[in-house]
Amino acid sequence: MSFAKVYTAQTTLLKAYIVSIEVDLSKGLHAFSIVGLPDKGVEEARDRISAAVKNSGYASPKSKNQKVVVSLAPADIKKEGASFDLGIAIAYLLASNEIRFNPEKKIFLGELSLNGELRRIDGVLPLVEEAKKRGFTEIFLPKENTSEAALIENITIYGASTLIDVIHHLNEKRMEDNSIRQKISLQIQPRTQIHYKDRELNIDFSDIKGQETAKRGLEIAAAGGHNIAMYGPPGTGKTMLAKAFCHILPPLSFDEILETTAIHSVAGVLVDDLVIEPPLRSPHHTASYTALVGGGTVPRPGEITLAHRGVLFLDEFPEFDRRVIEALRQPLEDKTISISRVKGSAHFPADFILIATMNPCPCGNHGVKDKECTCTPSNLTRYQRKISGPIIDRIDLWIEVGSIDHKKLSDIKNVGEKTNLIKERVLKARQIQENRFKNIKRKITNNSQMNARELEKLVPLSENVKDILNASATKLGLSARAYHRVIKLARTIADLAKKEHVEISHIAEALQYRPKQINN
Repeated sequence: MSFAKVYTAQTTLLKAYIVSIEVDLSKGLHAFSIVGLPDKGVEEARDRISAAVKNSGYASPKSKNQKVVVSLAPADIKKEGASFDLGIAIAYLLASNEIRFNPEKKIFLGELSLNGELRRIDGVLPLVEEAKKRGFTEIFLPKENTSEAALIENITIYGASTLIDVIHHLNEKRMEDNSIRQKISLQIQPRTQIHYKDRELNIDFSDIKGQETAKRGLEIAAAGGHNIAMYGPPGTGKTMLAKAFCHILPPLSFDEILETTAIHSVAGVLVDDLVIEPPLRSPHHTASYTALVGGGTVPRPGEITLAHRGVLFLDEFPEFDRRVIEALRQPLEDKTISISRVKGSAHFPADFILIATMNPCPCGNHGVKDKECTCTPSNLTRYQRKISGPIIDRIDLWIEVGSIDHKKLSDIKNVGEKTNLIKERVLKARQIQENRFKNIKRKITNNSQMNARELEKLVPLSENVKDILNASATKLGLSARAYHRVIKLARTIADLAKKEHVEISHIAEALQYRPKQINN
């Protein structure tokens, strides 16, 4: 045989593609070329593969007078990274009659070192999902990736440490004796079981003295998936409250674990094998527009997408670049972010809860009792204008976090509710919402995701409640968006109170969280 075809896969943006590797050998002066729009990393595979094949005990492609052509198809998709190494090496050995096996329904993934060892790659989970959809039954990849890959059921996962391990498992030419074949076969990776563990509480809500209004606001935000902003002088606990917030969020469902793990894996930021808890992303206010929103020459996900199904915590919110703040308009409304660049465009998921914290002014003392503000009028005006009306409109709860009496800080008896008790109420409210949305065609997980039509159908208001809401909306000058957000917020408050219908008290509380003159 002088021709062979095997299969591999790669991710482009967040989408996986199956790639076929075709190898053709012909007589002539030595040449080793890779075609099919490869990037520099793929072109360099020639040297890695030649060394790995030689050090695995087989004749290197460079040791023979032959022309080796490797084609990666489809040719119109740019091939990036080193995950093609294993597939190319196996295809070459198959084409040169060094090994014999049936390559159909098999996927090969992995980077090769010069001595034939397999190295971990990124983006395995979406690759395995796509392989299963396309009817493949076996996947060979580095051992370090097996736990992530084995999240997908009904597909066989083989983890290998070296190229020779894969060869010995596959090679029917050299392993005719079943006893020998059994002895050196790779083990099937058992399906990965997800074990939810109690998260270690670095900050418990009971550790934060006072600030009961802020704690109530965070509970509502967690229960309904609402965005929240906290403002007040420095040192009042805004950052501590935001960090404690993640501990009261519901755990991710299995589908959400797959989704978030795939995103983090493709982005190359996966710390453990799985993302089990809602992710918390807290970029510094000096982070660039591209780092936060995503982009680059070839669009890649940013912090907004990495916070998908979790929390995006923006401390010192007005200190972020104005472009970054305004870029939040689309994800806060549509739960996606669109990025267009010269070399392509992308739509990334961005369904997160925004927690923004801010001081009343750059120095933090504007309007604070017994403290003098040192900001110039121009600096104060610039600071106030950083947060535009459309952004303010998209944040459901605005909570003032004021200064705390020092006596409360030293009072050991002044202990608030523990995180676990608050989380119990949040989980019960989410269960109520799940029952409410079970007959809705599109997938909705919390109140904040309802659109106007669903809101009218699922949250009917009595005439008395409508009268109060309409009168208040007129007095406050609420936009149509803010009007609907008040109803969603009231519905969440009613869920926490285990009330079947939205009452006047729920509307009144929801209206209290609309923004006032924040910086005055």
